[in-house]
Amino acid sequence: MRLIVVGGVAGGMSAAARARRLDESAEIIVLDKGPYVSFANCGLPYFVGGEIEKQESLLVQTPQRLRAALNLDVRPEHEVTGLDAAARTVTVRSAAGEQQLSYDALILSPGANAIAPPLPGLDSSRVRTLRTVDDAVALKELATDARRAVVLGAGFIGLEAAEALERRGLDVTVVELAPQVLPPLDTGMANLVQDELTRLGMTVRTGVAATEVRGGSDEDTVVLGDGTEIPADLIVLSVGVKPATEIFEAAGVACERGAILVDEHGRTNLPGVWAVGDATASLDPITGARRTVALAGPANRAGRLVADDIFGHPTARPIPAPVGTAIVRVGELTAAMTGANKRTLTGAGIEHHTVDLHPNQHAGYFPGAAQIALSVHFRANDGLLLGAQAVGIEGVDKRIDVLATAIRAQMSVSDLIDLDLAYSPPYGNAKDPVNLVGMFGQNVLDGTTRLWYAQDLDDVRKSALVLDTRSPAEYATGAIPGSLNIAHTELRGRIDEVRAAAAGRPVRTVCASGMRSYIAHRVLTQAGLDSATLSGGMKTLRAWLGSRTREELKEGKSL
Repeated sequence: MRLIVVGGVAGGMSAAARARRLDESAEIIVLDKGPYVSFANCGLPYFVGGEIEKQESLLVQTPQRLRAALNLDVRPEHEVTGLDAAARTVTVRSAAGEQQLSYDALILSPGANAIAPPLPGLDSSRVRTLRTVDDAVALKELATDARRAVVLGAGFIGLEAAEALERRGLDVTVVELAPQVLPPLDTGMANLVQDELTRLGMTVRTGVAATEVRGGSDEDTVVLGDGTEIPADLIVLSVGVKPATEIFEAAGVACERGAILVDEHGRTNLPGVWAVGDATASLDPITGARRTVALAGPANRAGRLVADDIFGHPTARPIPAPVGTAIVRVGELTAAMTGANKRTLTGAGIEHHTVDLHPNQHAGYFPGAAQIALSVHFRANDGLLLGAQAVGIEGVDKRIDVLATAIRAQMSVSDLIDLDLAYSPPYGNAKDPVNLVGMFGQNVLDGTTRLWYAQDLDDVRKSALVLDTRSPAEYATGAIPGSLNIAHTELRGRIDEVRAAAAGRPVRTVCASGMRSYIAHRVLTQAGLDSATLSGGMKTLRAWLGSRTREELKEGKSL
């Protein structure tokens, strides 16, 4: 058996290593067009920023170590330029010239390339991408003498690059075509991240595109669609990636929007050809839509399972559809997500509820307690978990990982109540935030709690009485115009005032983070009033409003 793997790094090298463990007699050849076949792609921004000091630390394995440990024939700087599926050969170009190699089984793991939009001036030497070790080395060297940087694209890699450059002392401007940074996040969560970028001293421009990079002798100028001109010594292009599949698609490999179509075992439409990693399309387990998931974890796991399928391992199983769990550090904050966001669910026509909470990451009485902004989506009819997002200083990774596991296990929101999670004051709460999501979600499912959401603000102001259940001092710091302020502790004795002010209208309650307004909601409901409570309270509302907060929430007056 001769197995050829095209492309190393996550998917390809995982497949090759697993293949060797399954078959000592197989000839396994790994071809990679770059100089490094196994490097820490996700560590590149931290090398640029100086947290990872040595370039060698980015190299997970070398061809020599892979030969010694696994007897793999790893050939860097060998670019595959052609595929003949009928003859089962690939054409390879290297410094020694061009040759054809035959295979019995072929794994395609070509990865993805940075998208270069058709902008004048992108050929400037000051414009860089961040996809390879060489990219990182060049970017770090260029940043040494730079003072101002522009990062085009505010996705995960773009923000990691922006933070790395900010750590090096550069004046950084982030430009994003979408109306928010980190487009996969829901609006409120993204606004929290943008606030942190601003706190770090970065300039953030959203909802606008770059139209030109104008070269100059001492500096370049990035021109935006609104006419703004931003001088830059360094420009990072991070507007997305596209599968590097042109050669294979031309050879007959079925693709959709450039991504290789594979079955549940990673098989392509061509006999003897499998594919893994960033270049493949996978099914979204929440919506059923095809998409690419450019994450190292799913690529590694798929590589292992493809090798199992090729070598007929007795426990070979299908490749699970990745839920897309991702995390990023921005300054003092961590932002993470798993599953579908609200826009995706709405676009797919999936009826769902969302609960927004602001629990502490550990016991409130233990020093250092800080709130996590936590948002969880679940199906309206049965509570099936669909997605979750969190932003906070600590404890975000733990909660999102638990929720990612729950989504993978197809648990319902009510199942979260009974999860037995580790508790000690420095680490969590007796009622962990994940448990609280379950309690809150079950209340929504069974009708104990009725919610209204930040995006409903305009409609609520027109059609309902907004009852603010915070203290008068809190109310004075900013409130929904026209709202009635009665502290939740006084509500039971003032129901008639609420009834009179409502004048037959529904009552929509609000407090700082949702707990007091929930208590008020239960009081009002049992008093016979049409009531609902704001999911996540003013904290979620402020995050959703973002830069519009000051104009929308005027200084209140207690009644």
